[in-house]
Amino acid sequence: MLKTAVGRFRVISLLEGLSFLILLFIAMPIKYLGGWDTPVAIVGAAHGGLFVLYMLALLLATIQARWNLKRFIIGAIVSFVPFGTFWFDKQIRQDAA
Repeated sequence: MLKTAVGRFRVISLLEGLSFLILLFIAMPIKYLGGWDTPVAIVGAAHGGLFVLYMLALLLATIQARWNLKRFIIGAIVSFVPFGTFWFDKQIRQDAA
């Protein structure tokens, strides 16, 4: 899976999507309901780094796999939607089959 740009993208997209969900549904409620800022700082930094890697990996996968502009734009947009990267990964797997 890690031998191709698409495989690396899929791994990074799953990690980025997971970090986004942890940030939204665990760290932020702890901050706003419990008054503890540290989890948001830690998870937010990790998510930010993974987001940058996601966008770079998306660009490399688009180039290597010769995805069209529409797929690239959809891949970029879904990174802002909870569970979006998981849906996009499913689309990639279905198209590869």
